Amino acid sequence: MTIRWTTAVRATGTALVIALGLAGCGLGTPDEPVPTPTTTVDGPVRGDRNGPPRPDVPPVWPLTGVRTDKVANRPAVSVKIENAAEARPQTGLVEADIVWEEVVEGGITRFVATYHSNIPDVVEPVRSVRPMDPAIVAPLDGILVFSGGQGPFIAATERYGTQTLIMDKGDPGFSRDPGRAAPHNVIGSMPTFVAQADDERTSPPPAQFEYAREVGQGTAPRSGKPAQEVDIRLSALQRTVWTWDRENKRYLRSEGSTPSVDSDGRRHSARNVLVLSTQVFNTKWVDPAGSPVPETRLAGQSGSGTLYSMGHGVPVRWSKKDHNSPIVLKTGNGGEVKLDPGNTWIELVPAGSGSWSPR
Repeated sequence: MTIRWTTAVRATGTALVIALGLAGCGLGTPDEPVPTPTTTVDGPVRGDRNGPPRPDVPPVWPLTGVRTDKVANRPAVSVKIENAAEARPQTGLVEADIVWEEVVEGGITRFVATYHSNIPDVVEPVRSVRPMDPAIVAPLDGILVFSGGQGPFIAATERYGTQTLIMDKGDPGFSRDPGRAAPHNVIGSMPTFVAQADDERTSPPPAQFEYAREVGQGTAPRSGKPAQEVDIRLSALQRTVWTWDRENKRYLRSEGSTPSVDSDGRRHSARNVLVLSTQVFNTKWVDPAGSPVPETRLAGQSGSGTLYSMGHGVPVRWSKKDHNSPIVLKTGNGGEVKLDPGNTWIELVPAGSGSWSPR
C-alpha cells in the first residue's frame, strides 16, 4: 500500500495542527495527553531581539489534539456502526477519535466512528451507508467502511472524494459473527481496511476542530456553566444521556438509564460532547420495511449547539460551508471555540422534534 503524505487539505479551510514529516504505524492513546517529547533542532537556535526563542510545538494527533511522540502516517478510517438494541454491545467504539450519532429510519440511531490515533483489531456490527454520511466523512479525505447501501448514497460518498470499502462489493476485511443474528453480525477487520487505502488518501487526516493545548483549557471549562448531566432526546426511540465523571475527567454515555458499554465491558465515554441542532427531512428513498430514509442536512447549513467538556457546557454556533469543509464552531460573539484534548462524540439532534437539557 502506498499512502500519500501531504500538507494540503483538499477543499477545507482547516489547518493541520500536527507537525508533518513524522511517520510510523504505532498506535497511540487518544484520551490522555503525554509529556512533551524532546525535540531536535538542526543548527543553532537563535532568539530574536524581543525575547527568547519560541519553543517547538509538540506534535498532536489531528483528530484529538492529544500530544504524541509521532503521528502515524495513515489516513482516517470511518465505519458505519449500528446502535439498535439488537446491535449492543458494540465492539471498537471506545477506540474511536470521533463518533457521530445520527437519526435514521424508524427513529433509531447509527454511528459514524472515525479512527486514526488508535486502530482496534475489529469493529462490530458494521451496517449500511446513509445520505448524511458523505458530508460527515468528506472533510477527512479518508475511507468509509460499510456493509452496503442504496446506490445514490454510495455514489455521493465517492463523488465527494471518500474511498469506500463495502462488504456487498466483496472488499476484504468483512466476516460474520456466528454468535449474533444477521444483519447485526458484520465484523470489520480494521488493519485490513487501513491496508487498502489508495494513493489519493490524505495521510494523516486534516484536523476537524481546534484544540486547547492542555485538558481543562478548552472553551467549555473556561467559559461555560456547570453541566453534570446532559439528557438528549434524538427521537421517540433514542434517549442518550451523558454524565460527568469528575475522577476520570470524562462524560459517560448511557442509553437512557442503561450504561453504554463496549463488548469487553469498557464504558463509552467522551472528553468532549458536541450537541448540534440540525435540520432533518425525509428523502424520497425508503428502507426494506418501507420507512422513509431521513437525511440530516449539514452541507451549506448552520445552527446552534452546545459543547460540553470538563463538566461544563458552552453555547456555540456551528456552520459547514459545503460537503468537503469541516464543521466550524464559534461562540455567540464570534470567538474561537477550542475543544479539550481527547475524543469527541457529536450528537446530531433534529430541530423541532429533538432536544437536549443539561443539569
